[in-house]
Amino acid sequence: MKPRILIVDDEADLRGMLEFALRGEYRISTASDPREARRILHDQPADLVLLDWMMPEISGIDFLSDLRKHERFKQLPVIMLTARGEEHDRIRGLDSGADDFLPKPFSTAELKARIRALLRRAGADDNNGVLEHGPLRLDPQQHKVSCGEQPIELGPTEYKLLQFFLGHKNRVYSREQLLDRVWGGNVYIEERTVDVHILRLRKALKPGGQDKLIHTVRGAGYRFGDA
Repeated sequence: MKPRILIVDDEADLRGMLEFALRGEYRISTASDPREARRILHDQPADLVLLDWMMPEISGIDFLSDLRKHERFKQLPVIMLTARGEEHDRIRGLDSGADDFLPKPFSTAELKARIRALLRRAGADDNNGVLEHGPLRLDPQQHKVSCGEQPIELGPTEYKLLQFFLGHKNRVYSREQLLDRVWGGNVYIEERTVDVHILRLRKALKPGGQDKLIHTVRGAGYRFGDA
């Protein structure tokens, strides 16, 4: 599945330009202000945010500072877009939680390069759609999972869990975070439901020995990757 990018900017023309430039490679959501962005993020998790600094009422900096207070958004990659290019402005943006800082005007080629770099670091790059780890392979175009030559049958929720894990390796996610990222923030189910589906996913992966990739981190949640 292609990574989702949320564009937050009060200028409709810039939002449209960015959406046109990126929509072939990524799934795109847009918001005209931080309040709308917050609603979208809770209902439709993003893999990266392009955030304008100068917006009326709530600035991008203030929105980002508030975003970083929430556990589910602490590691969400954010690129700050701004006409403010002075060193102290860049430092302020980075100190507020931005992962990268791109002064306006900028080329779409540079923006795409920075997006790819951040998504690689976050483990969310879609690698042309195919996600792999050792012999384990998930092809979202064909909706197939295999271990070597052996196909693996998964239920829809277990498939989404594995897809998320393969795109976010070696990071610990709490049950609450998994509910938000896999089920969506507008779905209200108990956290122990995550344990049930983790158990089912491990059972499906066990014949190929890939169940050991899902680690229970006591008191924290789950991590996918090598020991």
